[in-house]
Amino acid sequence: MRKFDTKVQDLKYKVLREVARHAFEDRLAESFIDIPDIIVVGNKPTMRCCVYKEKAIVAERIKLAMGGDKNNPNVIEVIDIACEECPMGGFTVSDACRGCIAHRCEEVCKRGAIYFDHNQKAHIDKDKCVDCGQCAKVCPYSAIVNIKRPCEIACKVKAIGMNENRSVSIQNDKCTACGACVYQCPFGAIMDKSYIVDVVELIKQSNHNQNYKLYAVVAPSVSSQFSYAKLGQVISGVKKLGFFHVVEAALGADMVAMTEAKELSEKGFLTSSCCPAFVDYVRKEFPEMAEHISDNLSPMATIAKYIKETTPNAKVVFIGPCTAKKMEFQREEVRPYIDSVITFEELQALIDSRDIDLTTLGEDVLDNASYYGRIFARSGGLSDAVREALKEQGLEDFEFNPISCDGIEACRLALRKASRGNLPNNFIEGMACVGGCIGGAGCVTHEERDKNEVDKYGEEAFEKTIQDAISVLK
Repeated sequence: MRKFDTKVQDLKYKVLREVARHAFEDRLAESFIDIPDIIVVGNKPTMRCCVYKEKAIVAERIKLAMGGDKNNPNVIEVIDIACEECPMGGFTVSDACRGCIAHRCEEVCKRGAIYFDHNQKAHIDKDKCVDCGQCAKVCPYSAIVNIKRPCEIACKVKAIGMNENRSVSIQNDKCTACGACVYQCPFGAIMDKSYIVDVVELIKQSNHNQNYKLYAVVAPSVSSQFSYAKLGQVISGVKKLGFFHVVEAALGADMVAMTEAKELSEKGFLTSSCCPAFVDYVRKEFPEMAEHISDNLSPMATIAKYIKETTPNAKVVFIGPCTAKKMEFQREEVRPYIDSVITFEELQALIDSRDIDLTTLGEDVLDNASYYGRIFARSGGLSDAVREALKEQGLEDFEFNPISCDGIEACRLALRKASRGNLPNNFIEGMACVGGCIGGAGCVTHEERDKNEVDKYGEEAFEKTIQDAISVLK
């Protein structure tokens, strides 16, 4: 049964599964060094030059699966030993160079980085080149091309660079932990830290929910994740792991929609606070706009706050598609409400570490939220929910003019206009991942998803209005 898109994802999953299995069996500290031999079987390499290198890389993955570098505040890390197969990057002379005598490339280069071989073919001295691209502009054959690494292309906030060894380095002051580089790296050299061991400990220490009740808050995009099983079976599987109850983050979205709509009507202009990568991007790249970020906590934190306030000693784990949530839950204003975060990839590993076959389970129910809360999972859903919330609160007279930004590049354009006073809209819905949360880096599969599928899941909600959904909380 194929569960993942790529072999990189499958390798990541196998490591996470074995780490979780060893943690459940109380033997991780003593036998984690044996895991590479479980993952890399036999003497014939299947991924790298030799099995010794394969096992060395798996060992580095195990470290990240166990929480990674504690001195690195970022949840996205680079496995240096795995990052060496990509081209050096930057401007390169291709075979299209005809060895012409004009030498325009040489004339335009102010760094003296262009030199020629005995056939008069041009070459670029990488120690001198600054990747200005002037040579590429003047080449009559378009023979000079800019080769970018997949991770660099994926990173829309320009946080990817190279260190002195020509391996990838991540600039933490720019990185928003969106995880786009994690999924796009063809060699799996970039990986998000995992807190799966912490979740295992939360499950074990709850003592079958006798010491405290352990809640799972799941993102609405769960509906499209485990295609081989029914959603109700997935919910049963989460409970079989040891969770007391499974709550929709979409119920928190309903709560946020109501308060954010009211806040917008009072302030007149607002940017959303639901996507942690977007919020981080605003604070880092457009600090002058930070005052306009909604005062609301995200749906994840909002519903977790309610659980903690109404259930003594409760513990809460968020499960979703988002690597940036692993940064968000560590923020001072969120930390009291969320005890840990795992992705859907990690949930699959957790389930399989206990040998739970979802397809054999009965179907439990997940029906806490409204249609509007559930459609937060796709781009434009938040704006639709705020519009409905304005209506339900009798604020129809407020002139609501939102802009839904699908991906960081769209966010950048809207924020730039707003910072200059040129944006006609009064509400910026920012989603760092293209498509919204359904495009998150921590998804089990990354195939293109239709927003209509999200809407269909929303329409299955028992509660049809936001007021109906949040009324059960009173």
